[in-house]
Amino acid sequence: MSMSGRKWTLALLCAIALIALLFIFVLLDLSWAGNRTLSLGEVWAALTGNGSWGTDQIVNVRNLPRIAMGIFVGAGLAVTGGVMQAVFRNPLADPYILGLSSGASLGSAVAILFGISFVPLSVSQPLLAFVFCLMTMFLVYTVSRMGGGNVRTETLVLAGVAVAALISAVVSFLTYIAPSDEMQDIVFWSMGNLGGDWTEVTIVGCIVTAGVAIMLTQCRKLNAMMLGDAHAMDLGVDVARVRLMLLVVSSLVVAASVAFVGTIGFIGLVIPHIFRLILGPDNRLILPISTVGGAAFIIMCDYVAHAVAPLYGVLPIGVVTSLIGAPFFVYLLVSRRKVVGW
Repeated sequence: MSMSGRKWTLALLCAIALIALLFIFVLLDLSWAGNRTLSLGEVWAALTGNGSWGTDQIVNVRNLPRIAMGIFVGAGLAVTGGVMQAVFRNPLADPYILGLSSGASLGSAVAILFGISFVPLSVSQPLLAFVFCLMTMFLVYTVSRMGGGNVRTETLVLAGVAVAALISAVVSFLTYIAPSDEMQDIVFWSMGNLGGDWTEVTIVGCIVTAGVAIMLTQCRKLNAMMLGDAHAMDLGVDVARVRLMLLVVSSLVVAASVAFVGTIGFIGLVIPHIFRLILGPDNRLILPISTVGGAAFIIMCDYVAHAVAPLYGVLPIGVVTSLIGAPFFVYLLVSRRKVVGW
């Protein structure tokens, strides 16, 4: 079997293992009932419409929408992270490198602190988070174009870091001046928390599914862009157009995700990077498998967040992903090994 064939076989085995892992943690997460754990029989009965009223409320009304939201968000953030790493040719890139999460946090803080008189907070908060996230993307892109010429990857990254720092300072100021109740809401949202009803799940699901589908169609062009802009243009890739299109689509996916669940970091960094180490640099393998890996990772983290409830209360899921992702990020920074494909 050729090297390429072995890579595809390994990717298939990884996908099967991840689907099994996702299935297991979905069942475990569905069984969480606060002070007790439902049996798998009770979970299955509720899913098939044969459970008691109380079990149905726990499984289908409380747990299932949260898990569905997590699957869409995890898949979207993981694929977006893989795209960002390929676009910037940087293994440390993730969906938040352009300051998108900071922009969403600012929108949420504005909604919580000032609000819109004729719009309920449950609507204005995700709406403003979404709008501010997109505005941040366009601001970063505009700043990176100042001075004329083509937008260089390094300039775009530096513009994102600068804009993110400025926005984070504004969010910190709003948190400082906010009354105690609003301050707690801002802080809690910034930690990330899966939730929402089926309407919100449908909105996020539609945007994430469409965005991921578009990004998956660009795998070959991303492979060419990883060789450098000059090589990609020699292969017929319109680098500037593809890069802008991917940044816009990525921003839409991230904005839709964080608008409803808050800031959940490191998924876009950890998941695609792990699969690049295992499978190599081919985005035709990395991006599809990252959809399953991101979903499995976030559901696992959500289960952990609820599993510690008897000890500390339900942890914000952003805390759990950061506890896992931050050490991995440090490992990437200090590791001397050359990452395959970079």
